[in-house]
Amino acid sequence: MAEIIQERIEDRLPELQQLERIGLFSRAEIKAIIKKASDLEYRIQRRTLFKEDFINYVQYEINLLELIQRRRVRIGYSFKKDEIENSIVHRVQGVFRRASAKWKDDVQLWLSYVVFCKKWATKVQLSKVFSAMLAIHSNKPALWIMAAKWEMEDRLSSESARQLFLRALRFHPECPKLYQEYFRMELMHAEKLRKEKQEFEKAKMDVGNLEYAEEILMGELARIIYKNSVNIIKSAEFHVSLLSIAQLFDFAKDLQREIYDELMSVFFSLQALHTDDPLTWDYVARRELEIESQPGEEPPTAKQTKVAEVGRREERCCAVYEEAVKTLCTEAMCKCYINFCMERFAKKTSSRLLREKRLERTMVAFRKAHDLKLLPEFQYKQWSELLLRHDFLTEALEVAGAGMELFPGSVMMWQVKLQVLIASKSPDVAMLFEEAFVHLKPQQICLPLWISWAEWSEGAKSQEDTEAIFKKAVLAVTGGDSVTLRDKYLDWAYRSGGYKKARAVFKSLQESRPFSVDFFRKMIQFEKEQESCKIANLREYYERALREFGSVDSDLWMDYIKEELNHPLGRPEHCGQIYWRAMKMLQGESAEQFVAKHAVHQAGQL
Repeated sequence: MAEIIQERIEDRLPELQQLERIGLFSRAEIKAIIKKASDLEYRIQRRTLFKEDFINYVQYEINLLELIQRRRVRIGYSFKKDEIENSIVHRVQGVFRRASAKWKDDVQLWLSYVVFCKKWATKVQLSKVFSAMLAIHSNKPALWIMAAKWEMEDRLSSESARQLFLRALRFHPECPKLYQEYFRMELMHAEKLRKEKQEFEKAKMDVGNLEYAEEILMGELARIIYKNSVNIIKSAEFHVSLLSIAQLFDFAKDLQREIYDELMSVFFSLQALHTDDPLTWDYVARRELEIESQPGEEPPTAKQTKVAEVGRREERCCAVYEEAVKTLCTEAMCKCYINFCMERFAKKTSSRLLREKRLERTMVAFRKAHDLKLLPEFQYKQWSELLLRHDFLTEALEVAGAGMELFPGSVMMWQVKLQVLIASKSPDVAMLFEEAFVHLKPQQICLPLWISWAEWSEGAKSQEDTEAIFKKAVLAVTGGDSVTLRDKYLDWAYRSGGYKKARAVFKSLQESRPFSVDFFRKMIQFEKEQESCKIANLREYYERALREFGSVDSDLWMDYIKEELNHPLGRPEHCGQIYWRAMKMLQGESAEQFVAKHAVHQAGQL
């Protein structure tokens, strides 16, 4: 093994000599490279192989390539790339080949190989990598699509991309995504040929025997794919997706019309295939927004042309949705109807009449779904919040009550009901909070409910009542949520009782883990806002924070040092001690960041 490693190191010598000769690396750096390379070579040549060793080898070589590039730019030298970069790239490809041969099933390893070749290797080499990868992972449609897209977009080879899609469909004859991307590729190919032809005609160039078949230019190949695919995949969602792709290409108007007409004929026929699919109804309804007013309809006056036309189209959309809900009475269909109404209502308009009409339609959609008992809890929340925003307090209370009857165990519905009661200044808020905590299971009671109770109490109850709620919450809430709760408690204490109260709360919570850095930073900030800011208190807060976060947060150490330097009673002579404590505690990247920040700060002090 030693002979093999020695031979591979000797193979590197020509490129290393060139690096030193042209001034990209010093002799010391070349020696460091040889030492590191020897270690990496040993790891990938030993009897027991580990994938991580190959990955580390590749990453080191990539870092070296990028460093060479940066230094070339710095000194303005662009020669000898064959002897240097190409040699490294060739070596990395060899390592990738060995790794992918041993760990064939690792898709991520193959993708790393592809990414490397895209950046550093030639197109021919990458094409071979794709072929090798697909020979092993032919069961993954996404890889076929990736390879075909690269052939089409980077290598500009429509024929190669087409062959890849056809091969992929032999393995996956019912994969919708493959058909969609194949359909898109043929339309892109037709569009490219059309532009090519226009440029030739514009330049009046003689293109000899080059012919552009009219069928190809009109997207006939894409049409064939469409016809074949809808016979295999009988899904409304798939049918609509092909239409959406076709609509991206202006030249494919005839194809768009054909797909739409076929979708409609299927949809409205007695043997309709997709009338039980809410997506089809949703698409048909939304399509009405794109259709002009019918000739028989009364044309709008000049002043209200645009608003009236939009209103007419939206009425037609809602008529389709109403029919859809009658035909397909499901939660998914109602959701499509409500989402459409909410989207239209969210659109800005200067017309008060149109806005009121949109709000009315949205309320009708919510009411219909509620009457059919097809409204999920999150849409009860949407409905209630919409009513609240428009000051329909009585209606919002009715909706929240109806939602609670249907979902009595839902934390969300309790929050909605409480939100409405608080907005309406009801005297029953406190009672409902108590009732919520009785009815809900302990594991269901979430942080927002406690925070809502405390925030309401702060405005409506005494300081003692609010503190009692916070104390209950601190005992009840555990895990990550408790961190946010403690921060809220500390903020409230400072807001309501000043620094003295905040310090008392801090003292009571300082041993209740877990913490956030902000919990300590808040106290530091509160102390600094006092007229007589005590350095002893600041040190206490920093020391407590560093006990929890000193191994990861370099900013805390830097701020502590600055505090000792800038405070009137600080002790600059302690900064060196703090610096060495930081160097012992901080790890990895955090330590490097601290050193860099400290150096910048010292430079600024000079």
